[in-house]
Amino acid sequence: MKIRVDLLTATPTPLHFEEGTSWWQAHMPAGTGLPRELAEPLRVDVAAHSMGLDVYLEGRVQTAFDLECGRCIARYRQPLDETFRLVLEPAGARSPTDPETSKALARDGLCLDDEFETGWYRGHEIGLDAVCLEVISLALPVKPLCREDCAGLCARCGADLNQGACGCEQIAQNSPFAVLGALRDEHRRS
Repeated sequence: MKIRVDLLTATPTPLHFEEGTSWWQAHMPAGTGLPRELAEPLRVDVAAHSMGLDVYLEGRVQTAFDLECGRCIARYRQPLDETFRLVLEPAGARSPTDPETSKALARDGLCLDDEFETGWYRGHEIGLDAVCLEVISLALPVKPLCREDCAGLCARCGADLNQGACGCEQIAQNSPFAVLGALRDEHRRS
């Protein structure tokens, strides 16, 4: 997924890229705990244009992943539909101080600032692989939930509480305020 900077004009140029699981597996950072496969192809739509020497990119990343719910362990499909906007300045003779950022500038032709919306570019091509990975990484949930009101599993028998009550006696929560609750109950009895 590359954009030729020397072909950009002041009029936005629409670009479309589509990649599959093999792209994801080849570019996914190792050891991140991210899903290993895409459930749907990765679609990237970008409108790119130049203003002077700066490059402006407005894009949308769409795909889906099959995830496991953090409460009930059911598999579910998590759609991803995220937009991004980047303003890139020519790097010129500047070099990033961080070695990883320097490698990214050499490899992808761009490096992003901490805010993710600005950065530098160098050369005639800008690779969007790192941008897409960043957008996906930021959009995926830290604790996947099949739905907001997921009841989870019974702590005693392991039944899916989304299917209904299991009949187990409810376990009292170990709360740091349980002592206060006991004092309140004692006070009410006296």
